[in-house]
Amino acid sequence: MNGKIRNGIALLAAGFIASGCVSTDTLKKMEAGKNEEIMTLQQQKTALEEQKARLEQQRSELEQQKSEQEQQRISLEQQNAAIQQQVSTLEQQKAALLAASMQRQQQYDALVQGLSKEVEQGQLQVRQYQNMLAVDLAEQIFFDSGRAALKGGGKDVLKKVGEALKKYDNKIIRVVGHTDNVPLAKALQGTFPTNWELSVARATNVVRYLQEVGIPPQRMVPSGRAEYDPVATNDTAEGRQKNRRIEIMLIDQSLTNEMEKSIK
Repeated sequence: MNGKIRNGIALLAAGFIASGCVSTDTLKKMEAGKNEEIMTLQQQKTALEEQKARLEQQRSELEQQKSEQEQQRISLEQQNAAIQQQVSTLEQQKAALLAASMQRQQQYDALVQGLSKEVEQGQLQVRQYQNMLAVDLAEQIFFDSGRAALKGGGKDVLKKVGEALKKYDNKIIRVVGHTDNVPLAKALQGTFPTNWELSVARATNVVRYLQEVGIPPQRMVPSGRAEYDPVATNDTAEGRQKNRRIEIMLIDQSLTNEMEKSIK
């Protein structure tokens, strides 16, 4: 471009000189003017190129922002979907817990109703907590002091308990023997050296009788806690009487499976 302008100026200058119409000073002024125009155009060109570069940079930044915003949108949609899934899962768990709670309450009510006479007479007590139902049997009805053999009257009550427990075929039945903290008489220590042996023997005899009533043995677990799980003080006769008991616990099969897994 610069070369063409200069050539044009040279031709004009040659023409003017040949015609004798233009002086040398005038030609220099004309050339200076053209050079100034050339410089101005070059500056404008540079400014336009810089502006173009800035616009390209802005366009690139906008494209980058657009891409980031799209990624954020996708991420938010994924998070929202995950939250919705969690809410759905929690709602299902809530419904399952509510159904299980209602079922346990119905089972508790049915068990209390079936054993209402024995409850009223103080022969046993029915309790409900967490995932378990428990039937506490008063020791004096079922065993003589320091003995593990079931008494006749105790068998009658235990038979009715067994008939009631047959309905809960989804439960594991844990029978636990408990004593007070009074050591056994020396005359009995040959059979039961400590309250440990006595509590286990009593629980085992209850399990054997419940098996005779018709409860599958694989559903039952006997154990003894001796005096080490009291429900009252052993400092009074009344407290010791409460501690001498047989506890029959109905545990959900699913809970038992989880406990076995945690042990393994």
